Amino acid sequence: MRKSIATVSLSGPLSEKLTAIATAGFDGVEIFENDLLGGPLSPEEVRLRCADLGLGIDLYQPFRDFEAVPADVLARNLRRAERKFAVMERLGADLLLVCSSVAPESVDDDALAAEQLRLLADRAAEHGIRIAYEALAWGKHVSTYDHAWKIVEQADHPALGTCLDSFHILSRGSDPKGIADIPGEKIFFLQLADAPLMALDVLQWSRHYRCFPGQGGLDVAALVAATIGAGYEGPLSLEVFNDVFRQAGAASTAVDALRSLLLLEESAGLSALPAPAVPSGFAFAELTAADTEPLRGVLGALGFAHTARHNWKPVELWEQGEARILLNTGVSGRRQGPALTAIGVETSDPGRAVRRAEAVLAPVVPRRRGPRDAQLDAVAAPDGTEVFFCRTERPDHGGWIGDFTEVPSHALPREPQEPREPAATVHRIDHIALTQPWHQFDEASLFHRGVLGLKADDSLDLADPYGLVRSRAVASPDGGVRIVLNIAPSPDAEGPRLQHIALATDDIVGAARRVREQGTGLLPIPANYYDDLDARYELDPRHLATLADLGILYDRDENGEFLHCYTATIGRVFFELVQRTDGYRGYGAQNAAVRLAAQHLHQQGV
Repeated sequence: MRKSIATVSLSGPLSEKLTAIATAGFDGVEIFENDLLGGPLSPEEVRLRCADLGLGIDLYQPFRDFEAVPADVLARNLRRAERKFAVMERLGADLLLVCSSVAPESVDDDALAAEQLRLLADRAAEHGIRIAYEALAWGKHVSTYDHAWKIVEQADHPALGTCLDSFHILSRGSDPKGIADIPGEKIFFLQLADAPLMALDVLQWSRHYRCFPGQGGLDVAALVAATIGAGYEGPLSLEVFNDVFRQAGAASTAVDALRSLLLLEESAGLSALPAPAVPSGFAFAELTAADTEPLRGVLGALGFAHTARHNWKPVELWEQGEARILLNTGVSGRRQGPALTAIGVETSDPGRAVRRAEAVLAPVVPRRRGPRDAQLDAVAAPDGTEVFFCRTERPDHGGWIGDFTEVPSHALPREPQEPREPAATVHRIDHIALTQPWHQFDEASLFHRGVLGLKADDSLDLADPYGLVRSRAVASPDGGVRIVLNIAPSPDAEGPRLQHIALATDDIVGAARRVREQGTGLLPIPANYYDDLDARYELDPRHLATLADLGILYDRDENGEFLHCYTATIGRVFFELVQRTDGYRGYGAQNAAVRLAAQHLHQQGV
């Protein structure tokens, strides 16, 4: 279907917005009046600019507070409308959005509203313009889509139809099934936005917290399906008021917007994208640093062994069980020390994973490849982290292990009765946690869901000593891949974006003791935490003392238990040891405030 977006959804001046919208691949645009009024381009110049970019002007908006008013006010409103029609003719726009009135002088009289809207449609038709009447969720007398349609139907004018807006409909809890009662040809326009579920005044909710479909908690797909089922044939158009989007770069926001529509079409059954190749686990996590010696020490203490080296790149492979860490010294200039720059995910069909990624606007990242290197493709997540599609044990597409050569020390023969290495206490990567740039949290959530086929948990607010950390986990259905997306309390407080790798073990006490015995300290946890833990769960005193001694945190849910502890932070990276029992599915969110406070104190040397 044709895809459009309102200019109010993006940051910057109108000319930059139009360029970003066209570059992303949209077909059309809604011109928001303030963008035109506040810019230097004349309506004729905007019209030419859109034509040069291949954009149609699908809607001009908004026209407010028109209907159900006294005669003197109506006269002024009609004069105002005539001026807008003149501007629209200069723009080449033929559809005007009229919002239901919030004016104090408007009256609760459907017949009067219909009569005056019919008069407006008569005037518009003389200019070749149509009117799309929309019910604002906070309209004074008309606040639901079915009420707006009733008035349009009563007015009975060919140039008057209705505009359906997913936020205005779903924020009030209205049932979109009633859309089936509206003839498709009378649905002149469809505006789409999602939003997180919030207990907030609907006007404030709308003005500040809308987001693109798939990034919130509203069932936008069902509304779209109902509208298309009614016979609507116009564009799918995004209208999003969001404080963060209007401060972020227009180019990346426009791509995120179009991706949301592609995924929305898929969810609503309107298109068929390549199915996601849902990953089954992590193939590796790659850490980049100019000096990897501190990381080598921590990995050794955690039980990892340096097993192989890349055939021609300065990359080391460290392994323990099925957990693999790559140390890359090929990128210099890391002012904030080591950083997690890439992850590999296991997939049975890397080629399909690539086709899916490209279909949802995540192109393959160009990379250097030696003549004998495996075909290993990656896409870039919004925060810059590269995501590789791997098939580790296969020599064909995705089989990357063949690019490494065993290091001599690891290649020495071993006698079965005298193992040279201790039994592995870490058996795989449990999850990866990435702190996102403050303006890309929603984009990152949609990316990982849309590209990788992961499912998102509810967003959480975690207490940090300097504010709230917003957090959302995305995971495969079986939990083989779990990624936790975090956002710092505010742009000013963001600082280095910390990342961490959580390693799964079946014996966290043994693993923690080995780390300490190797001389690598674990993050100290205040004694007050364990006093409170005892009050909440009445753990065995000896077990509680062991947890307190090693700095192990504890949580439980209806399924099982979760124990976890942390290393100190190196640059931007730290490690977490986790032990899940009996189907525990969370991440210890209840302990996040304690961990964050302990990390701040540790960094300050307290």
